[in-house]
Amino acid sequence: MNQAIYSKITDALVDDGYIVIENAISKNLSHLLLQDAKIESNFRRAGISNFPALHIDTNRRRDKIHWLDDDGSVRSEFLAFADGLKEYLNKTLFLVLTYYESHYAIYNTGDFYETHVDAFKNSVNRVVTTVYYLNEGWREGDGGELVIYDEHNNFLKKVPPKANTLVVFLSEKFPHEVLPAIKKRYSIAGWFRVDKVA
Repeated sequence: MNQAIYSKITDALVDDGYIVIENAISKNLSHLLLQDAKIESNFRRAGISNFPALHIDTNRRRDKIHWLDDDGSVRSEFLAFADGLKEYLNKTLFLVLTYYESHYAIYNTGDFYETHVDAFKNSVNRVVTTVYYLNEGWREGDGGELVIYDEHNNFLKKVPPKANTLVVFLSEKFPHEVLPAIKKRYSIAGWFRVDKVA
């Protein structure tokens, strides 16, 4: 089953540079990841830069994050899916993606993330971005949508953060933002990289 979604993602990256897939991986996996994220242990305020030191700017970004590791729990199931996608992209698109990093992201009421890109032009770090949503019963009016723009900042798509929705796009090509959440919002943000493992 994963091969079909890997192929769909790969084709979309070649044709459009991005894709939004509802009912993407597993409703049960999404549910278990949501329960895991709700434990909320060791979450910290997200920054907008790690160099030379973590820089916090709540005028630009207000979510909290917790980095995922392969710990044998439900997180490992999600990371195995991502690893399979990495291998598929490397094989079919002749990429040299070396690893995948990801974190839970929690947006409390009023939290947002202003328009940004995940990789600077011609930088050798993040190549492909993924966002996987965990929010059950999310309705129009709950806010927290991901808004994707093209390279000229023209609007492309608004994505509600509904459970088991997966967004994949080329990291340096698509500015994007998270609109203010009206209620608590959960997701996993991740990046396939071509540099060395940190």
